[in-house]
Amino acid sequence: MFNTQGLTNTEKYLLAYIEQHLDEIPSISIVKLSEDANVSTASIVRTMKKLGYDGFTSFKHDLKKQYRFTNEELSTFKSLEAVDQKIQAVVVKNEQEVRRTIEQLDSKTIEDAVQAIFGAQRVYLFSRGLSEMIATEMEIKLHLLERTCEQYMDPNIIRTISHRLNTQDVAIIISLNGHTEELVEAARVCQQNEVPVILLTANGASPLA
Repeated sequence: MFNTQGLTNTEKYLLAYIEQHLDEIPSISIVKLSEDANVSTASIVRTMKKLGYDGFTSFKHDLKKQYRFTNEELSTFKSLEAVDQKIQAVVVKNEQEVRRTIEQLDSKTIEDAVQAIFGAQRVYLFSRGLSEMIATEMEIKLHLLERTCEQYMDPNIIRTISHRLNTQDVAIIISLNGHTEELVEAARVCQQNEVPVILLTANGASPLA
C-alpha cells in the first residue's frame, strides 16, 4: 500500500503497523499511535512527511477518504452480489417450472388444444398479473397465424366477456397459481355454456385445473 523506498527500519515498521490497523488509524491521535506502535511522535511526523503529507492529521484525512470509498465499494459489491443471487434464484425457479411443465405435457392434450384453436371462430385470452405478458405474446402469435383473437386482463371485463362466449369460440385462460378468482369464475361460466377452455397453469392442483 505504501512506498517504503528510502525509509528507515523504524519508519517501515510504523507503516507495517498502520497497514495492520487501518480501520483504527483515522480515529486515533498521534500520541495514541505512538504508544500503541511503540515509536516516537517525531518518527511518526517524519514518516508522514516522507510520504508527502504535512503531518499525521493530513494523513488521517486522506486515509478516511480512501477508507470511506473502500466501504462504499464493498457495500456496492455486496448489493450487486445480492441482486445477482436473486437473479440466479429466479432463473433456477423458471427452469424448474419449465422442466415441470414439460414433464406434465401430453401430446394428445396439445393436439386437441391446437385443433380447438384453429377450429374456433374467435379465440379469447384471459389473464391477470404476470400471466398478462404470456397472454400478450400468445395474442401476437395467433394474429400472425391469422386467428381472430382478443385479450382481456381487467377482472370485471373478464367476467362480462366470459358470459358472451358460445360453443364456436375457445377460451384460453392463463394463470400461474390457478387461484385467481375472476379467472376461476370465467372458466366455470365457459364450462357451463359448453365453451371449449384451454388452461395454462403451473399449478396442477389448483381450482382452475
